[in-house]
Amino acid sequence: MTRLPLGATVRRDAGLYGYERALRRAGIEVVAGVDEAGRGACAGPLVAGAAILKPGRSGEIPGLADSKLLTEKARERCYAHVLKKAVSWSVVVIESDECDRLGMHVANVEALRRAVALLDVPPEYVLTDGFPVDGLGVPGLAMWKGDRVAACISAASVLAKVTRDRIMVELDREHPTYDFKTHKGYITDVHAEALTTYGPCPQHRMRFVNVRRAAGLEPLPDASPEESVPSVAELVETTSVGSASQHGRRGERGESA
Repeated sequence: MTRLPLGATVRRDAGLYGYERALRRAGIEVVAGVDEAGRGACAGPLVAGAAILKPGRSGEIPGLADSKLLTEKARERCYAHVLKKAVSWSVVVIESDECDRLGMHVANVEALRRAVALLDVPPEYVLTDGFPVDGLGVPGLAMWKGDRVAACISAASVLAKVTRDRIMVELDREHPTYDFKTHKGYITDVHAEALTTYGPCPQHRMRFVNVRRAAGLEPLPDASPEESVPSVAELVETTSVGSASQHGRRGERGESA
């Protein structure tokens, strides 16, 4: 993790766009934010988004916030604004079988790297949510609850979550017994009951201990803590049905006009 450049002081009351403004004052114009959705889910893909917003008021997005704090309609509105106002954006999808092959932490880091690499405009600096990501090729800063304090990370989180929610709605049509459209692959009572009754489907992540238990398999000896016991926040996260069509399943990039 790197420090903010000299001169890039951020006031407490700077607001959601304060970090990007501070970096521009230090001479860094192109700042990307990157975030993921679905890390704690035991079914469905992991999705990462990256975004570079326009400088100044032209890049400000009405109502932008951490995607988990927004309603479905608010996320959809912010999503449309991000596509319109971003200098560059990208979305990467890591399917459940690749998450199993790599392990969730490695898959998460790889998704974030790919999202940054897909940006049409190379960033000079990258802000990440929660933990540092190496291998980006440019300096970066890991920010605690970054999707709540940095606009570009919030925009990336909206891209990732809206895309993933749309995918889970599509998967619900293929596997209606699990109610993916409601819980989006996170563990709820309804999802746990369906797993117990029907066992896992191909979209479930076989590294997660609850999925392996439902399949009659022993836990993996090298399972990471998150694959064994997802956090409380991840277990209780639920969303409602997305209304827009599904994104491409591997990776997508975009650049505003």
